[in-house]
Amino acid sequence: MGDWKDGILLKIANVVVYFAFLGSNVYTVSGPESPYGSGKETYFTPAPYAFGIWSLIHLLLLGYIVYQFTDSGKKTIIDGIGWRFPLLAVLNLVYVNVWAKGHYIVAFVFALLVSSIVSHIYYVVKKHHAGENIHDELWVHLPFSLYHGWTTVLVVVTAFEAFGVNALTHKAGIFTKVFVFLGLLFLEATAAAYAFQSTEGDVAASIAITWALFAIFEHQRSSKFVHYAALAFALISLFSVLKSLYGLLTGRRGSGVLHDEERAPLVSGS
Repeated sequence: MGDWKDGILLKIANVVVYFAFLGSNVYTVSGPESPYGSGKETYFTPAPYAFGIWSLIHLLLLGYIVYQFTDSGKKTIIDGIGWRFPLLAVLNLVYVNVWAKGHYIVAFVFALLVSSIVSHIYYVVKKHHAGENIHDELWVHLPFSLYHGWTTVLVVVTAFEAFGVNALTHKAGIFTKVFVFLGLLFLEATAAAYAFQSTEGDVAASIAITWALFAIFEHQRSSKFVHYAALAFALISLFSVLKSLYGLLTGRRGSGVLHDEERAPLVSGS
């Protein structure tokens, strides 16, 4: 066991920003004026339960905070991810708060920044810190895979809130339907990219996107086109999840070791 005080400044920063980050989202979800059920209604808005994925990510990141005090955790979290996590937490904190206040264009900018940092962390973890044990997989790989997939969804959802029409006051015109279709296609294609990026794929990221697509299908009932288009893409995305699960199970029976090339990031240049 190494000295737990090694890298203590970063460890303390991780603890502080984690609870600030968690506290903000918990209040946003359960507060008296939760925007998850009362924000701007667009033709890409998912059912409110979709945002429950934050709870799972937060729970796993609590394990991340504890795991950093171990030797294995320090190697991945302190030496690998470093100060990117505090930066991510601060940006996410700002994003959630400006989004909750209805400043959707500003929120869209911060959604892009959050997605960019998550992509960088995702790349570092997949490229340089392949899971050496179950704790690496549970407390580092799993939360950031979910996070990466979910922030991809948030970028598209927030873009529609920033630039799309209000579904309560405007019918879905041809341009709205085209952009909704392209947004759904983008999410489904991203889920497929996660699934087919390697033999094992990335089941957690695919699940995050598939979860959102089914939530969009369930919520969007005012437009049959959007409703059934979301269902079609959700079902296709579900195939990506099943493919990833199959690759994961068969990979575990085999060597279970992937080369770095097979763990390349989805976002080029990250």
